[in-house]
Amino acid sequence: MDDDGRHRVRGASGTEWGLAAPGPIRHPVPRPAGPPPTAPPRPVGPPPGGLTTARWLNTSRPAAAPGTWRYAFVPRPPQKPPRPSLLAPLLTLVLWLVAWVLLVNFRIPYMGDLLRLVTPGEWWDLSGLRISAPDIAYSLRTLYSQAFVIAAGLWAARLGNWAGLFRYYAGTDLRLYRWLASGFGAVLALWLVAVEVVPLADLFFAPMPSSWLQGGGNRNLAALVAYTIYALIALVVVWPIARAGRWHTALRDVREARAAAESPTPQALSSERGTGRALWPELRAAGQGTAADVLTSAVRDERMNDVDCARLSRAWESGWAHRDRSEEFSAEVVSRGPDAFLHPSGLRDLPLRAARHDLLTGQVRVGAYVDDERNPYDRRGTGTALEPAVLGTSLLAVGPSGAGKTTRLVRPVVETLALQALAGKTAVIAVCAAGTLLGADDAFDVVVKIGDASSAHDFDLYGGTNDPDEAAAVLAEGLVGDIPGLDSRRAALVLGQLLGPYRAVHGCFPPVPDLRELLAGTDSPLRELRRALEAGGHHAMLRELDARVRQTGSGGDLAPVLADRVALLDRPAFAGFFGTSGEARPFPLRSLVQHPLRVRIDLPERAHAGASRVLARLVLAQFNAVAAARTDRSLFACLVLDDATYTLTAETVRGVRHLRSVNAGAVLVLRTLDDVPEGLHSSLLGAVGNGMIFSGITTWDGKRFAEAWGKEWVEVRDVAQHTVFADQPLTRALHALRKLATGRAVTTEAVTVRQVERERWTASALAYEVPAGHAVLSLTTVDGSHTPPLLVNLGG
Repeated sequence: MDDDGRHRVRGASGTEWGLAAPGPIRHPVPRPAGPPPTAPPRPVGPPPGGLTTARWLNTSRPAAAPGTWRYAFVPRPPQKPPRPSLLAPLLTLVLWLVAWVLLVNFRIPYMGDLLRLVTPGEWWDLSGLRISAPDIAYSLRTLYSQAFVIAAGLWAARLGNWAGLFRYYAGTDLRLYRWLASGFGAVLALWLVAVEVVPLADLFFAPMPSSWLQGGGNRNLAALVAYTIYALIALVVVWPIARAGRWHTALRDVREARAAAESPTPQALSSERGTGRALWPELRAAGQGTAADVLTSAVRDERMNDVDCARLSRAWESGWAHRDRSEEFSAEVVSRGPDAFLHPSGLRDLPLRAARHDLLTGQVRVGAYVDDERNPYDRRGTGTALEPAVLGTSLLAVGPSGAGKTTRLVRPVVETLALQALAGKTAVIAVCAAGTLLGADDAFDVVVKIGDASSAHDFDLYGGTNDPDEAAAVLAEGLVGDIPGLDSRRAALVLGQLLGPYRAVHGCFPPVPDLRELLAGTDSPLRELRRALEAGGHHAMLRELDARVRQTGSGGDLAPVLADRVALLDRPAFAGFFGTSGEARPFPLRSLVQHPLRVRIDLPERAHAGASRVLARLVLAQFNAVAAARTDRSLFACLVLDDATYTLTAETVRGVRHLRSVNAGAVLVLRTLDDVPEGLHSSLLGAVGNGMIFSGITTWDGKRFAEAWGKEWVEVRDVAQHTVFADQPLTRALHALRKLATGRAVTTEAVTVRQVERERWTASALAYEVPAGHAVLSLTTVDGSHTPPLLVNLGG
């Protein structure tokens, strides 16, 4: 249904939006920027990268730190420690072999005295064991020396750090190599016992009565006794090796894998149609198998793209999963298939994508973390991504012209928010200078080209509100919020004294020419307005107007200042814009935060810079007001200012600080912090959770960010060289000869290691050590998770 060039929602349930319960619609939805399609088009194709939709759905997206590109993310293997020295293991190995020979031959003094004390004296003579000593004596003597050899080997392994050498060469497969090494050791030990190199069996069989070993003539009983003893010997040999090799963890892993294989989950089911998410397991688990089959078939036949998958997942998660509405969701999906819950524009993709997106996680890839020592090891080489959870704390980007702020940050962010708007997740408004390449007009539902006669939509200076005081407060912030020392609340009072009476008479707020005349204090418009108020019986508004008339011309009257600012908008180029009559088609910003709209506002930056600044401040002030006042906060609303120069005021900075609590955020781009009043630097850096510094900034900009990012504890090694002074004549002669040969005095090094607190990034490093095409990015999510400032390659 078309009404004055605007589309209204078809029904109050909000099913066309993919929302659970949006409530009654108070503002009409503007028509798309391009011509509305006659029928929902087929998706442009599968997600970019050559993958099918099924493979894209099934790709893993593990949880990761904020700002990490989660699509097919594989954590980086742990950092390999420096290779330990081979000298200590080799020396201790040689010493152990020498000790082995000495211990086996009892060449160490007093070594056999302990064995003599615990064994019968008739076994020994002055030279050692008697020839007539029993066999058990020789076995005990051998085991005794081998025990000393094992103890010496353990001491040598500990002293030479053999375990560290093993861990270094085993790398990430430490468990596997530990199991292999311990298994080989167990087999070798059992073999040595079997061939009687280690006479452990003699020690077990010696105390056994012969009747037990013979089994009373019963060969089966004798075999049982023998095998029991052999099993006990094997247990004694293998048990300590198994403990050292942690075999119990291997058995536990095997049991868990077997249990998982015996009880497959819906995600583990496989078929030719796909696996995991491509089978829509959440619908099957809720008993909606028919709807799941329809969507699975659409995915298999490539009749769905990533936007469709994200849109239907959003529709299910936003309230349809409730038992009383799941049947309605299933019926809609079965009847319309992939076309269910379409965006009101009827579009299922953007005309062109310039960045990599993952709509299941809501991320857009903007680069990769550099493999640099300033970045933590686990983040080096991983992708850098932004998402609503991060943008919800607002982002401040600072960089000179030509640093790539628009092409490498603003456009990817606007693009991903537009795609998520098609999926019913977000609402986005992008404010930029006319001619900025943020996407084609067809990529937006509303394109407001201020000053361009071909613009299909106008801009509502009053934000779509009917409250004169609210409209006056927002309009005052846009008009004079940047003037130092001027209280915008006083300006709002002046505007309110005029907007209320004018609306009471005309039913709408004054257009720009009328507002300028009223503020200028011209007698004729004020008298006409007074007569209309008296005729209509608006006594309360009449008192407001009388108060304004009394203040006109006084020394502290702000009306002339407001009139001068309104004059910036009362130009011939803006004739026909900012209208308030019934024939005008203004775009109310309130509809943005209620519906998943894609809006772009083009400002006449070149020809009317002053008016553009006023409008940019007005958009930011309106966005803060309507985002905080909305009751349904299921949609993430985001404002992107491609150039926030002279736009931020004390009041708007306070509003940005509170956006995170209402599921909204702002992206503010500056060439330098000097484009913001100096008194707002600290509050601005404290209001935003994310900071981004591009290459080429000045040191004073870097200093402010360095202070905001704080300090960290680092380990510092100080090496000092001290000259060696010899006391002996021969030593002095040798030192003199060495100095003559090398040209340097003999010195020693003294190394001091201490913990000091230093800035994460210094102002000089931010100004001179960030390469071209790179940026330093720090992130904070709405739940408080954060990352330190990291160096990002924006082309990675």
